[in-house]
Amino acid sequence: MTLPPPVALGAPLPSPTPSQEMLTRLAVRRSAPAQGLAAPGPDTAQITNILTLAARSPDHGKLTPWRFVVLGSVTRAEIAEKLAAMAVAKSLPSKATAVLAKLTAAPTTVLVVSTARPASKPVWEQELSAGAVCMNLEHAAGAHGFASSWITDWYSFDAEAAALFGVTEDEKVAGFIHLGTPVDPLLERDRPDIAALTTTLP
Repeated sequence: MTLPPPVALGAPLPSPTPSQEMLTRLAVRRSAPAQGLAAPGPDTAQITNILTLAARSPDHGKLTPWRFVVLGSVTRAEIAEKLAAMAVAKSLPSKATAVLAKLTAAPTTVLVVSTARPASKPVWEQELSAGAVCMNLEHAAGAHGFASSWITDWYSFDAEAAALFGVTEDEKVAGFIHLGTPVDPLLERDRPDIAALTTTLP
C-alpha cells in the first residue's frame, strides 16, 4: 500500500466524504495483547507511511511536541535485559520483570516521546497532541493490516529506565506502540455507556 502524493503547501485539501469502510474500522478497533503480536510486522516503507499518517495530528502552534523512536527486536531485547537487572537492583515486585515480555514480543515497536516545551503553548495541550499521535499511529497501522498495543509500564515513568531508550529528563514517554500480527483472534470487550458519559447543552 502506498500513500497518495503529498498535497502542495497551501493547496486546498479534499473535503471530508462519507466512508463506510472507515466507520466499520473504527467500530471494531481493538487493542491487541502485546504478548500476542507476532510476525509479520510492518516493513521499513510501511513504518514510514504509518509515522507520516500519525504526524497528521492536532498540534496547536505547529510545535511538533513529540518524536518517534523505532525499536527493533534486537534493541528491545538488549534493553529488556538491562531493565530486568534494574528491577532486581531496585527491589521491584516480580511483576516488574514479568511485564518485560510485553516489550520484546512484537516484531516492531514505536516509542512516542512527548517533548513538550513549557515556554510555548500550554504543556497539557502539547501532551494531548502526543496522545493524539499515538492514536493516529494505531489507526494508520490498522489501515496497513497490523494490530497494535499501546502501553507504558513502569520503565516509562522511571527516569533511569527511560534513559535506556534515549528519553531525556525533559521528556516523557507517551507510549510504546507495539505492532504486528495477532496470534489469536481479537475478542470484543465491554464498551462505555455513551449516554451516561454525555451531556448535551442547548
